[in-house]
Amino acid sequence: AILNNMRVECKCHGVSGSCEVKTCWKAMPPFRKVGNVLKEKFDGATEVEQRKIGSTKVLVPKNSQFKPHTDEDLVYLDSSPDFCDHDLKNGVLGTSGRHCNKTSKAIDGCELMCCGRGFHTDEVEVVERCSCKFHWCCFVKCKQCHRLVEMHTCR
Repeated sequence: AILNNMRVECKCHGVSGSCEVKTCWKAMPPFRKVGNVLKEKFDGATEVEQRKIGSTKVLVPKNSQFKPHTDEDLVYLDSSPDFCDHDLKNGVLGTSGRHCNKTSKAIDGCELMCCGRGFHTDEVEVVERCSCKFHWCCFVKCKQCHRLVEMHTCR
């Protein structure tokens, strides 16, 4: 993911920004780019199994309807454990008791995170710093504000 997305960066040297001498080097891609590439590969990963063909072992898709993978594809032999349920044998704590976002459709949303089990909603008083003012020199003085917020917790 990093090597395939390296880019060439150059800098010009010379009088008044002229490009009499140009220095170039290879630079790593931005972290976000690498993450996006890996996430795309993860989303398209193929489950494989080992088969003996002749005297060599090869990895082939477990589902024969999938195309054979290339050297650039991400493959896996074992499925991930079910992260919804408590399973200490696999080191999975489950999602019961986790806080979730009622309005989000992403991974932090109650619908996904709670695995269809639903969630509890409680009103909780939160104490925060507010009305902060900087005093010369050199400290910040804040008031404490209390407000009620809805807290959503997976069943």
